Amino acid sequence: MPPIKPLGQTEFVALIAMLMATIAISIDAMLPALPEIAAELSPDAPNRAQLIITSFVLGMGLGTFFTGPLADRFGRKAVIVTGAALYVCATLAAYFAQSLETMLAARLAMGLAAAAPRVASVAIVRDLYSGRDMARIMSFIMLIFSLVPALAPSLGAVIIAVSDWRGIFLAFAIFATLVSIWLMLRQPETLPPEKRRPLSFTSLWSAASEVLRHPTVRLATLVQTLSLGMLFSVLSSTQQVFDVTYGQGETFHLWFGGIAILAASASIVNARIVQRLGMRPIIKAMFLAQIALSLGMVLVVSLHLPNQIELLFYAFWTISVFFQAGLTLGNLNALAMEPMGHIAGMAASLVTASATVGAVFIAVPIGLRFDGTPMPLAIGTLICAVLAFTLTSMIRRDSDG
Repeated sequence: MPPIKPLGQTEFVALIAMLMATIAISIDAMLPALPEIAAELSPDAPNRAQLIITSFVLGMGLGTFFTGPLADRFGRKAVIVTGAALYVCATLAAYFAQSLETMLAARLAMGLAAAAPRVASVAIVRDLYSGRDMARIMSFIMLIFSLVPALAPSLGAVIIAVSDWRGIFLAFAIFATLVSIWLMLRQPETLPPEKRRPLSFTSLWSAASEVLRHPTVRLATLVQTLSLGMLFSVLSSTQQVFDVTYGQGETFHLWFGGIAILAASASIVNARIVQRLGMRPIIKAMFLAQIALSLGMVLVVSLHLPNQIELLFYAFWTISVFFQAGLTLGNLNALAMEPMGHIAGMAASLVTASATVGAVFIAVPIGLRFDGTPMPLAIGTLICAVLAFTLTSMIRRDSDG
C-alpha cells in the first residue's frame, strides 16, 4: 500500500537532499578514480578520462529537457523510480566496461537517468510548499546537499583503497537503490492524477519558442552556460592538475573536500546580500573578480614560481571558480525565469538543459587541452569570464522599461 501520511519536515528535507545528491556523488566520487581508469581504458590518451565527467553532465542536460514534462504527466515518484532503475542499469554497464567508449556511453546513460531526481525532486518540493516556505525548505536541502561534494571524493578514495575503481559504480547502484526504496516506502505522491497534464508537442514547441525569443531569457541562459562551462572545466581537470602538476594525487580528495566546504558558503553569502544589492550587480562583480583572478593564475603559472606557492594559488583560484558559480547560477536562473512565470516549469527545464548541454561543449575542449599545467584551464576560464561579464552588462529586466 502506498504511503499516505506526509513526512515530517526533517525526514522530508533529508530525503530530497539525498535524491538531489545523486548528481553530485555521480560526478565528485569519480574524480579520484580518473587516473586508474585512464591507465586501464585509455593509456595512450589519459586526458580523455576527463570525458567520464563531461559525458555524465551531457546526459544530465539532455535528460533535463524531458523529465519535467514526464513528471507532470506520470507523477513525481514514477519518474524518479524509473530514472533510478535506468541509473542502476547504467552503473552496472559502467562496472563491466572494457573500453573507454563503452564507459562513456554508460556515463551518458547515467546522466540521462539522474536528471529524473534532479528535476522531479524539486517539483515535489514545489507541490508541497510555495513562496518563502519553499525558499526556506530549499535552503535546508541545499545546506545538506552542499556537504556531498566535500565528502564524495573521499568516499571514492576509500572505495578504491578497499577494492578498485569499478567498486565506485557498485556504490552508486546501492545508493540509488536505497534512496529509491526510502522514497517509495515513505513519501506520498504529491501530484494526484487529476492534476497531471498530457504530453503535448505543441505546448513544448510554444514554450521553447517563447524562451528563445525573449532577450533577457536568452542572454541569462548564455551567461549561465558560460558560468557552468567554467565550473565543469575545473571539475573535469582539477584531479589531473593536483596529481600531475603538483604531485598531490594521494591527498586530492582532502584538497577537494576543503575547497568544496569553503565554496559552499557562497549560497549563504548570496542569500544575505541579494535583496540589498540586486542580482545583476552581484553577477557582474563576480565575473569581474574572476577575470582578475584568472589573469593572476595565468601570471603565476608564467612566472614558474615554486610548486608549493603555485599550488596554494591554484587552490585559492579553484575556490573562486566554485564560489563564483554559487553567487551567479541561482541569480542568473532567477533573471531568466522572471518573465516566464506563466510557463515556469517548462521554461526551467529548457533554460537549465540548454545551459548544461552548452557548458559541456565549453568544458570538453578546455579539459582536453591539459598540458601538465593549469594554463589552458586558466586561459579558458578567463575567456569565459570576459564573455560572461560582457553579456551580463547587456541583460535588462522587463521592469527596467
